[in-house]
Amino acid sequence: MRLGTARVGETRFAAVRRDELWYALDVPPGTSIRAVLAEGPDEMRRLAGSAARPLPGAVPDAPVRPGKIVAIGLNYLDHIREAGMDKPARPLMFAKFPSSVIGPGEPIVIDGDLTERVDWEVELAAVIGTPLRHASPREALAGVAGYTVANDVSARDLQFADGQWTRGKSLDTFCPLGPAIVTPDELDDPQSLRLWTTVNGETVQDSSTAEMLFGIAELLAYCSRAFTLDPGDVVLTGTPWGCGEFMDPRRSLQPGDTVEVGVEGIGTLANPVA
Repeated sequence: MRLGTARVGETRFAAVRRDELWYALDVPPGTSIRAVLAEGPDEMRRLAGSAARPLPGAVPDAPVRPGKIVAIGLNYLDHIREAGMDKPARPLMFAKFPSSVIGPGEPIVIDGDLTERVDWEVELAAVIGTPLRHASPREALAGVAGYTVANDVSARDLQFADGQWTRGKSLDTFCPLGPAIVTPDELDDPQSLRLWTTVNGETVQDSSTAEMLFGIAELLAYCSRAFTLDPGDVVLTGTPWGCGEFMDPRRSLQPGDTVEVGVEGIGTLANPVA
């Protein structure tokens, strides 16, 4: 099933998408998908199965507003090669602030007083459905409620100047998510999904999750050994080759651009740049 947040005017609904239409879950308007996930997988399935109130004219919002966003760097072999860096011995983990989240169609806003080198990064995002702490890889994978598409927008000049990545990765609007959370039963092997980016219609990233150095189960288990992953948390699993920072000549997003990121079986997430 496809879960998310649908917006009608200013009102947001926890919703399920069926037959190209959003249906409100049987919870009060304004209830977040994060709160639905916290009720457990059985309740999530019950609500999704009983949702019957259509939301004509609804548009997708960010599917979840996570409590925390855990991101993984240098996790695609083709990206490691293009960056000319050594393979990390263990997952390279950093955080993005939840305040960076936006949904489909919302603008990525570049503050020219802060940054001039803003990059795109398509990523498969895992949305946690069950609390995970000291989980085995098998337990960790079973704790995934679903997957969505993320764009790990990055201010490269800040990222490299700071020596750590939090500020350059966490500027407001720098984490588009969407268009929906797709449950694992609707996807083929998550380690064999095509993912891509286009900028103004030009393909700049085109790869497969098969290029991951550390697979999703291993990543989630690794995170859970350090801290609890809670329902609604989002883990970004890395980006493949094709980032503008490593092109010759270097490319960066500019106001007026449109960037689209997509993952096979989930969909495409488009955002203008302002």
